[in-house]
Amino acid sequence: MTISELLVFDPAMCCSTGVCGPEVDPALVRFAADLESVSREGVAVQRFNLVAEPQAFMRNALVRETLQREGTSCLPLIVAGGEVVSRGRYPSREELAGWAAQAPAAAPGARAPALVGIGQPAGGCAPGSGCC
Repeated sequence: MTISELLVFDPAMCCSTGVCGPEVDPALVRFAADLESVSREGVAVQRFNLVAEPQAFMRNALVRETLQREGTSCLPLIVAGGEVVSRGRYPSREELAGWAAQAPAAAPGARAPALVGIGQPAGGCAPGSGCC
């Protein structure tokens, strides 16, 4: 499978990436770096946090149906190419890279697509922003 867009439906977290607050989960730090890497390969990445943007979960029929069937234990839910490619865990960099391997490369000198958070800059929470 090759992808041009990756949708990440995160469980409830304090901010768009979960990489904030007094106790940062190392898995979230790794996943944020992995998403940045795949976005540099030309894949548009969008993340949705259940707390901050519940309507995104309800707008996507696949996500809505999965949540109704499995509950929030299916989160994080990763959607690519209109299908669920990962559920209940964050995929590895190798999995992401495999999905992105044939994605259209960005033109030389072009900026890679930005990671899209929920009302946050691509880097997550900014100091003093009040998101955490």
